[in-house]
Amino acid sequence: MEFKQSLAQRIIIAFALMSALVAGAFAMGIVATVHLVEEKLISAGLGGDLQRLLLMDNMSEWSHRPEPDQLFYFSGGPGDFELPRDLRHLGAGFHEVFREQLSYHAMVEIVDGRHYVLLQDQSDFEERERVLFAVVLVGFVLSLALAVFLGWVLARKVMAPVVRLARQVRHRDQLLGLAPPLAPDYAADEVGELAVAFDATLGRLRQALNRERLFTSDVSHELRTPLMVLASSCELLLENPAIDQRGRAQVERIARACEEMRELVQTFLMLARAQHEAAGMSPQVTLQQVTEDLLGLWREPIEAKGLQLILEPGQPLPMRYNATLLHAVMGNLLRNALHYTDSGFIRLTLLPTGFLVEDSGVGIPEEKREAMFEPFVRGSENRGEGLGLGLSLVQRICENQGWSVSLTTREPTGCRFQVELSPISV
Repeated sequence: MEFKQSLAQRIIIAFALMSALVAGAFAMGIVATVHLVEEKLISAGLGGDLQRLLLMDNMSEWSHRPEPDQLFYFSGGPGDFELPRDLRHLGAGFHEVFREQLSYHAMVEIVDGRHYVLLQDQSDFEERERVLFAVVLVGFVLSLALAVFLGWVLARKVMAPVVRLARQVRHRDQLLGLAPPLAPDYAADEVGELAVAFDATLGRLRQALNRERLFTSDVSHELRTPLMVLASSCELLLENPAIDQRGRAQVERIARACEEMRELVQTFLMLARAQHEAAGMSPQVTLQQVTEDLLGLWREPIEAKGLQLILEPGQPLPMRYNATLLHAVMGNLLRNALHYTDSGFIRLTLLPTGFLVEDSGVGIPEEKREAMFEPFVRGSENRGEGLGLGLSLVQRICENQGWSVSLTTREPTGCRFQVELSPISV
């Protein structure tokens, strides 16, 4: 069963339900017991009074009266003592009867076929019952309120270590190597076991993150040398006048790929540091500067594919951003648009604190839209190029820098990616 309440609320509810059950059982037991005992006492009293009247009837001529709150009738009685019709059906024993909107306790004796009925007004009895019900109800409500209060106090006390542990995990940077362990702060109970489990899990996460950072840093660092060799070789080949136009185009393509890979390596190196202070050491640029650089880089391949590249400059705020990471985000979105657009246009719109990249391409299937920012997910599997890492890298950079990226569809076809930027330095 799935509960939507918090654990503290469940403790309070459990206390309230337990109190309601116990107090309700006691209340019903008290009321039933008092009612039964009082009926037994009244029945015994009425029976004694009736027997006294019967003895007096046998001893002398009928000339006595019952108690002021009692009425006495018998078959063939003189005047007011004659048994009324509405009481003639009563059998021997104790009864409760209602006459003229009043209720009475009745005791009936049958002697030699003659009915003797003694009635006693039970207004006092009903008043005592009402007082008893009121007292029991007040006691029930007070016990329920006390149970809720005690449950709240106990829930705070029981949940205090859990809340403290959650705050420590949330506010401490437990993934840092120097983060202190959590378990020594807690007793050897269930919460302590939870803290030990947190320490073990966080320790494994630290090791995995360290391995990832070292791997990313080492690989990115080692790739710099062959990339420099490739870039230098491309420059030398382009200076060679003997190379034909087709060969020159291929070399320029290789040089462009090397430059993209160099920027990608730099991006991975920066993300491997995973610290804003280290990332802040990168050159800071405005949105317009990055736009000019990337349009110069991507205009030729976009137009060579027969697409129209549209720039809507807008009015971006004069803020500065991490040059490497902003290049990577905007460049990957432009590359993605080029890859999935066969005809039409690619539009780059600058916003006050971000930008839009729109295209008229094949779009992204609805079932894949939510997973597009995961690694190795591509919008169209029948396109052989690319590993599906570009949008994943965009998402990772945005999370690292406190930016946001969202994907929506265009009508009738195409995609719209919107990136909201928050500057690290101004």
